[in-house]
Amino acid sequence: MESSSDVRSPHSENTVRSLRSLAWELRLDALRMVSGAKSGHLGGSFSAAELITALCFYKARLDPRNPGWEDRDRIFVSKGHCAPIYYAALCRLGFFPREELATFRQLGSRLQGHPDRLKLPGVEISSGPLGLGASAAVGCALGLRLRTSPARVYCLLGDGESQEGIVWEAAMCAAKYALGNLTFILDYNRYQLSGAVERVMPLEPLESKWRSFGFEVRSIDGHEIEQIIEALDGEHPEQPVLILARTVKGRGVSFMESSSAWHGRVPTAEELAAAEAEISERIREISASPEDRRAGNRTVSGRQS
Repeated sequence: MESSSDVRSPHSENTVRSLRSLAWELRLDALRMVSGAKSGHLGGSFSAAELITALCFYKARLDPRNPGWEDRDRIFVSKGHCAPIYYAALCRLGFFPREELATFRQLGSRLQGHPDRLKLPGVEISSGPLGLGASAAVGCALGLRLRTSPARVYCLLGDGESQEGIVWEAAMCAAKYALGNLTFILDYNRYQLSGAVERVMPLEPLESKWRSFGFEVRSIDGHEIEQIIEALDGEHPEQPVLILARTVKGRGVSFMESSSAWHGRVPTAEELAAAEAEISERIREISASPEDRRAGNRTVSGRQS
């Protein structure tokens, strides 16, 4: 069994374009969810959009019709505050109906501010306490290997979260047991709730630090679908993998980018309209046919001349 996504295929141009467009569509869903609830986290959701998209719709083996399938790949969203983008992906995969997105953060909703595995199919861990997902992912990967399961474990971490000691305890354990079925993905957007990561508690040198803990490190641009796919598809040695994804907090909306102010802020009506316009324009640009894009370029060139 595999994901019900219709974009899974070899690395064709159409696959990459479909995934790119989908990432922006998920941003639009997340924006409207947070705006409707008047609560939620957009900055970290937007920085993780391409990572979540490639993982859920390209790489991970999932079956929405059978969420408890024993050989499914496990996705641990340890940075649980990016729930809006994660819920948007689970919805489009078919884990729950689209109209339920409007219940985000409402009393009694299955879509709480942080994922709850006891309420929502597809969620592997109830996250929120930072670092918890890392250790749970290690334990899960070890258990799956003991069962000789073909399933892989993917864990999405935040950079502010990586200041937690439990993350590094989990890393030591993963290396000790040579968990080649485990991939950590670090959303390195450089901003957390209280400011720039470098100011709050510096993490560098991250690449050499993770290597020294026994991980194979793959450093990528976390907004480039091709690079994400290549990192996810790379051969898995008998050691855990860390994908160091350099991203932009608030990616996709000009006035939200690279700012801790948008960690958990809700847009005003005017800001919502502006953000919707920016994201919708990107979707149109990506969805345009090659002929349309060439025609658009010729038009722009004509105006400039």
